[in-house]
Amino acid sequence: MGHTIGQRELRNDNADVMRRVAAGESFTVTRNGTPVADLVPHQPPPAPPRRTAAEVQAIFRRLPPMDSAAWRREREAEDEIFGPDDLGEPGGRR
Repeated sequence: MGHTIGQRELRNDNADVMRRVAAGESFTVTRNGTPVADLVPHQPPPAPPRRTAAEVQAIFRRLPPMDSAAWRREREAEDEIFGPDDLGEPGGRR
């Protein structure tokens, strides 16, 4: 870790410390001489891997088959509780 600063110094000089962190410096913050936190520049998480269409198809093929009759029964049971979905005509007015 880069520099060590006390909690009081961080509080009193926070604007300067944050500028230095933004510039790439790192700090260990201490309270009564005991390290309590690391202040480091932000690093965005790595981008998720891009998959080809073939890889996505392979992932979907490993899923269990869909039971359309069970799905319809679940929808009908939910409609009894919440009422049917009334989406109206596509592009139409309600």
